[in-house]
Formats: sequence, structure tokens, C-alpha cells
Amino acid sequence: IDACWREPYNLARLLKDAIAGVTVGIIAIPLAMALAIASGVPPQYGLYTAAIAGIVIAVSGGSRYSVSGPTAAFVVILYPVSQQFGLAGLLVATLISGVFLLLMGLARFGRLIEYIPLPVTLGFTSGIAITIATMQIKDFFGLQLTHTPENYVGKLYALLQALPTLDIGDTLIGAVTLLILIF
Repeated sequence: IDACWREPYNLARLLKDAIAGVTVGIIAIPLAMALAIASGVPPQYGLYTAAIAGIVIAVSGGSRYSVSGPTAAFVVILYPVSQQFGLAGLLVATLISGVFLLLMGLARFGRLIEYIPLPVTLGFTSGIAITIATMQIKDFFGLQLTHTPENYVGKLYALLQALPTLDIGDTLIGAVTLLILIF
């Protein structure tokens, strides 16, 4: 924060901030809407979340070099909450988790990450990645599911049962998009 106040704000910094804002907007707005949909709520709630989170992080001293906003890892947690308790339950759970995060930040619990073994961190991250990738299979292949079970094995079984509804157009668009992203 000190560097932001000590450096003079000029036209060059304004231009860089404008380019950064457009870049973040291009990335964060669709991502926020997609994560809201994946969490089981309408897309506008993702926009609200991104806007409020961006303001809170900027005011509370977030890094000037990082992008802040919704995280895909939370979809795994938020989807079952929204399905079981609805939007009101999701908002209450979010508020309570925010209070916990603030308390842990004030207590400086972030330093405890150095005591968590690397395999635990890698396993947690890999598990979330696999779960999120599995959630994308339905849309990637255009599968029509009658309902989505809450447990992982049930989701895999439902996806296998829905294979006859494969939509070749959705699959081609998904494959081309994935190849563009990779290469």
C-alpha cells in the first residue's frame, strides 16, 4: 500500500490501470457468472460477488499485482449448500465463512500454512481439480442429465448413463475451444 501512496499518479499509471481493469473485466466477469451457475444460483449473483469482493479486497489492502474474485475451488463446496439450503442458506454460509476468514486473518493464521505437508496441499488441490473437471463433462459433451447426484461416484454413474444423449455439436465446440486454450 505504501508504494501506491508514495508513487505519483500520472497518465502512464492511469493507462496501465485502465488496461488492467479491462483485462480483469474480460476474465473476471464471465468467470464470476460461470461460477455462480456452477454453484447452482443465477449468474447475476456471480456479478454481485465479484463486484463486492473486488471492492472489499481493494479497500482492505489487497495486492496491486493480483486479480481478485470468485474461485473455482469453492464451487465444490457451494453447490451442495445451494441445493440443500437454497439461496438464503448459501448467503448465510458465505457470511459466516467470511467472518471466519476475517478472524483467521486478524489472528495471523496464514502463517500456519508452512506446517501443512506439501502432499496434503497437492492432494487437496488435485481433488478439487478432478471434481471441477468432472462437473464440466456434462456441458462439454452436451449430455442431458435428469438429475445430478450429490456424491462423486453417483455423478460419474449419472454421466455414464447419459452418454446416449451426447451432442456432437457441443462436443466439437468444446474440443476446438480446449485445443485453442492449450495451443
